[in-house]
Amino acid sequence: MGLTFFEKVWNDHVIEDVGDGNFLIHIDRNFMHELSGAVSLKAIDEAGFDVRNPELTFGVVEHAIDTHPGRKRTSSAPGGNDFLREFYERIRHRPIRFFDYDDRQQGIVHVIAPELGIALPGETFVCGDSHTCTVGGIGAFAWGIGSTDGEHVLATQTLVITKPKTMRVDFQGRLAAGVFAKDMILGLIGKYGAGGGVGYAIEYAGETIESLPMDGRLTLCNMAVEFGGRTGMVAPDQITFDYLNGRPFAPAGEDWLRAVAYWRLLRSDRDARYDKELELDCNRLAPQVTWGTSPSHVIGVDDVVPDAAESPEGVARASHARALEYVGLEPGTRLLGEKIQGVFIGSCTNSRLDDLREAASVLRGRKIADGLMALCVPGSTTVKRAAEQEGLDRVFKEAGFEWREAGCSLCASGAIGGEAFPPGSRTLSTTNRNFENRQGRGVRSHLASPATVAASAVAGRIADAREYY
Repeated sequence: MGLTFFEKVWNDHVIEDVGDGNFLIHIDRNFMHELSGAVSLKAIDEAGFDVRNPELTFGVVEHAIDTHPGRKRTSSAPGGNDFLREFYERIRHRPIRFFDYDDRQQGIVHVIAPELGIALPGETFVCGDSHTCTVGGIGAFAWGIGSTDGEHVLATQTLVITKPKTMRVDFQGRLAAGVFAKDMILGLIGKYGAGGGVGYAIEYAGETIESLPMDGRLTLCNMAVEFGGRTGMVAPDQITFDYLNGRPFAPAGEDWLRAVAYWRLLRSDRDARYDKELELDCNRLAPQVTWGTSPSHVIGVDDVVPDAAESPEGVARASHARALEYVGLEPGTRLLGEKIQGVFIGSCTNSRLDDLREAASVLRGRKIADGLMALCVPGSTTVKRAAEQEGLDRVFKEAGFEWREAGCSLCASGAIGGEAFPPGSRTLSTTNRNFENRQGRGVRSHLASPATVAASAVAGRIADAREYY
C-alpha cells in the first residue's frame, strides 16, 4: 500500500516508537515569540539546561508589541513589557537568530517563517502558538506546542507525540471572483463542524488547491486548528518551489537541487489510503461570514442566521443560543446589510501581500463609511515594505484606514488586555477567532476574507465582495 504525504514526512522523523501510539520524533525547526518563548527559556535556564541546537531555533517579537508607528518597542498590554524584557534577557546572549522589533525581517511567526524560507517542505516545525499549522501550506508538518513541550524541544530537539490519523480534504471546482481561501476554510468548518478534524493530520488537495497561490494555501492551513486538526498540509509542487526559490534561509545552489528532488518524492502515492476523506464543492461557494462566537458559526454572506432549534440537542443548542445572545442577532436575520462599527485587516491568517492587494483592489478610489474604526496591519516588515513600494499603503490611508507596523495587533491584543475595539462594537475581521471578548469587551467579531472586510468597510455594513469584482 502506498503512503500519504503526511506518512512520508512522519516516517522520516521518527527516532523511536515509545509505545501506546506515541513516538519520539526529531524537530527540524523551533520558533519562539515573546510570550511562550520567555516562559520556555526561563524554564530551561532554571533547570540548568542549554539550547541543544540554537541553529535550528528562532525568536521574534510580534504578539505583545504595539503596532502604532513609532511605538513598536513597547507593549500596550498589561504585563506585555515584562514579557518583552524577559525574552530579551533570555535570548540575546544565545546564538539564536532573533528578529527584534527593528529587524527588517521581523513579523508574525507564521508569516515570516515561510516568506524567509525557514519553514520548508518535509520539515517538522513547532512554535508555542496554536496557529503554527499555518506553515503546513509550505508542506511542513507544523503544529503548536505548550511551554513544557517548548522546554523539551529547546533542551533535546525532540518531542514525544501521538501519531495522528490521516485525512484528505478534496476541494473541487473554481472559485468565483470575490471568493478566496478564507471562504474555503470557513465553508469547510461550517459544513463539518469545529471538531471535524480532531485527531487528524489534514492534507488539503484537489482541483482548487492545485491552482491556489501560496498565500491562499497558508490561509487554509492556518485555520486547520479551528477545524480541530493537529495540522493542515498541502503537498509541495511547482507553486511551492517557485515560491521558496531564493528565499533568505532556503537552500541554494546544489543544495537547492537536492532539496527539490527530495520534496518531489513527498507527494501522496496514488494508492495511498486515508483514515477519512471529506470534500467541498467550491463552484457554488459564496463569501463566508461568521454570525456567532465560533468559526463553525458561519454562513454565506447572503444567507440568514440559523435558529438554535436547528442545532443538535444539549451542549450545541445551548452554545448556539448563547452565541446569538452575545452577538445580538435574531434567527432569520440576514447578515448582508448588518451595520458595523469597525474592521480589521491583519493577523497570521490574512496579512500577506496577496491579502493586502485584494483588499486594496476593493478600496482603490473609495472611502470607508464615516465613523468606522479601520486598521490594516501587515503581517511582516517585509510585507509592509513591499506593499509600500506598490503604493498599497496610500490606497488604505486614502480610503480612511490606519496603516500600522507589523505584528499581531487586534488579533491578540484585545484578548490579552491591550488595544481593542470600543466595547460592544460589531466588527468584521480577517482573523481566525471570533470568541467572546476576543477583540475587546463585548466586541462582536465577524470573520471574513480581506475582500469582504474591505467591501464592508466601504458600505459601513456587511457587504458581498462579489459586487466589487
